[in-house]
Amino acid sequence: MAASRPTPARKVLDRLSLPERTFVADALRTETVGGVLLLLAAVTALIWANVPALHNSYESVSDFHFGPEALGLNLSVAHWAADGLLAIFFFVAGIELKRELVAGDLRDPKAAVLPVVAALCGMAVPALVYTLTNVGGGSLAGWAVPTATDIAFALAVLAVIGTSLPSALRAFLLTLAVVDDLFAILIIAIFFTNGLDFAALGGAFVGLALFWLLLRKGVRGWYVYVPLAVVIWGLMYNSGVHATIAGVAMGLMLRCTRNEGEEHSPGEAVEHLVRPLSAGLAVPLFALFSAGVTVSGGALGKVFTQPETLGVVLGLVVGKAVGIFGGTWLTARFTRASLSEDLVWPDVLAVSTLAGIGFTVSLLIGELAFEGDPALTDGVKAAVLTGSLIAALLATVLLKLRNAKYQAMWAEEHRDEDLDGIPDIYEQDDPAYHLRMAEIYERKAAEHRRLAEVAGGAGDRDDGPA
Repeated sequence: MAASRPTPARKVLDRLSLPERTFVADALRTETVGGVLLLLAAVTALIWANVPALHNSYESVSDFHFGPEALGLNLSVAHWAADGLLAIFFFVAGIELKRELVAGDLRDPKAAVLPVVAALCGMAVPALVYTLTNVGGGSLAGWAVPTATDIAFALAVLAVIGTSLPSALRAFLLTLAVVDDLFAILIIAIFFTNGLDFAALGGAFVGLALFWLLLRKGVRGWYVYVPLAVVIWGLMYNSGVHATIAGVAMGLMLRCTRNEGEEHSPGEAVEHLVRPLSAGLAVPLFALFSAGVTVSGGALGKVFTQPETLGVVLGLVVGKAVGIFGGTWLTARFTRASLSEDLVWPDVLAVSTLAGIGFTVSLLIGELAFEGDPALTDGVKAAVLTGSLIAALLATVLLKLRNAKYQAMWAEEHRDEDLDGIPDIYEQDDPAYHLRMAEIYERKAAEHRRLAEVAGGAGDRDDGPA
């Protein structure tokens, strides 16, 4: 009887397939641009809120109310940004999650174990750090604030520091953020829902069922879905469930697999249209009206002396790094997987530290957790900003230490000497590729020989008498 072949060891954070790498590159490109806009919006908010001549106008604009009172939607500008515009962000998050579940890394249970465990540990440990920091007398209401990762902000940091992070690490960061968003959505839905209005909630479910039915019937046209989405959002808001849940639910309903003859699935097509609106408008405007906290020496001092704010900072900086790194290491240890040959464990630690940037969703959860205490809400916002900044600086140092290695990996991933549009690294097992490369090298060698002969002939002519 023939001996069974040993199962090859699975690699953690190995090179992506070419289609997956292409998708990740396209997705991250938009997120990076959005992240830069997010940074600009946050800086603008801080300047607007802290310059004495402008402070009052920031408060006036943020608190300005508009909307139909009869429908329960007479909200402030800041409220519209948090509950309205962020629904677009969570709609895109729902599509990303659906794609990962049916066509991405989360489709394969073996591949999904790593990002799911890493993300869960990366949320549980920060919550534990916050709880331990506050168990002696602080408020435990903010335990969920340091659990979120802001992928756009993290990518903006990568763009600013100019590190050539390999695609496998970028994909790991993106998948982490998708799983992170899923659990953040569940936290918001479960722990920040008060006083349910079952009539409005029932109406929202009817609207979602109609949305699903129209999709299944193949009905097309934004003029059908956009008004219906607005109605669903309004009913969800009035139900007592956070309105962003409506965006997630509709995103999850879109089909993200391609039928025969389709270049893009409906989910991919809609995401392509809506992602720029989310990254370029919705999230920056939310940041503009959420990050405007008054910063002073005393306020910054309280960040490190008040248990609630200290818990947020430690959760983001220490909890995220320890949780994600520990979850990744434990998964590799107990599934007998090994790290990709091109990477070392400090690379995973650097990305884990970068995930401590918890800007957008952390600010949102902070507002929900301390809704009745404006002073503590502002303190927690300052703590989110401080913790995210510290995490970004630490990640920058760790990533820069390995940047030369990353640049070499990036160059290898993108080398295309036969100019066929496919990186050579993906063709190394193709005999046709080696034949093309042999022809290219032979042409180069012939050209070098010809140039050498020409140069030699010119030298002979120069040796004649003057």
